[in-house]
Amino acid sequence: MESKQLQMELSSYIGRALREAFGKGPESVYVSINQSFITVYLRNFISPTENVLLEQKQKQLVQSTRDILMETLIPEFKAYMKILTGLDIKEFYYDWGLHNKSGMFVCIGSDATKDENNAEYNGRNSIHEEFRVISIQAEKEPEKIDSYFINNRTLVVIRKGILVPIEKELIRLGHSEILKLSKRNLEKRLLHNKGNFEGILQTKVADIFVDWDFQLDKSAIVLILSPTS
Repeated sequence: MESKQLQMELSSYIGRALREAFGKGPESVYVSINQSFITVYLRNFISPTENVLLEQKQKQLVQSTRDILMETLIPEFKAYMKILTGLDIKEFYYDWGLHNKSGMFVCIGSDATKDENNAEYNGRNSIHEEFRVISIQAEKEPEKIDSYFINNRTLVVIRKGILVPIEKELIRLGHSEILKLSKRNLEKRLLHNKGNFEGILQTKVADIFVDWDFQLDKSAIVLILSPTS
């Protein structure tokens, strides 16, 4: 099956699965597939009930509910991706841009650290420095930062070794959900307000997403760009 057809098949499946789980599916599902990554960008994805909750300042409730639903969907997504693409998904990250009704999935296979996927691009070192500084403000300096342009609109940044001892203890005590909600709010605020990504990449950043795998002590951040050319 050709790449474009794979993307269309996966896009259709994800849109249908989200519609069945949430009661309303995204208006658009943009899928990119390469050797080690599958990224999924959702547009105009919010249900009428969620709209009401957001109007009542219940953002945390919306996020918590979505987290519960995603727990059941992620194994299904991984299995379908394996069948369709042959890619064995080892890491699955997701986040929502509730302010503009968007969402992002980052699915990573076991060989994502191969050098060919970590191509140089203009401003790469400066981008890594921006994320290093922001990470220090939020928790601590990452042990490692990698970044990958999946396509001309999607930059994925992977940080490894970012949890501080108090966060690890909260995870051990079973408080992962509240920790993730807190980190999501803090880091997205820093990413939106402190980062100079547009200046470095010379293009507008349309969306920013962030998620963590606490067991692996890793984080995935995605910048959705609006190329000027």
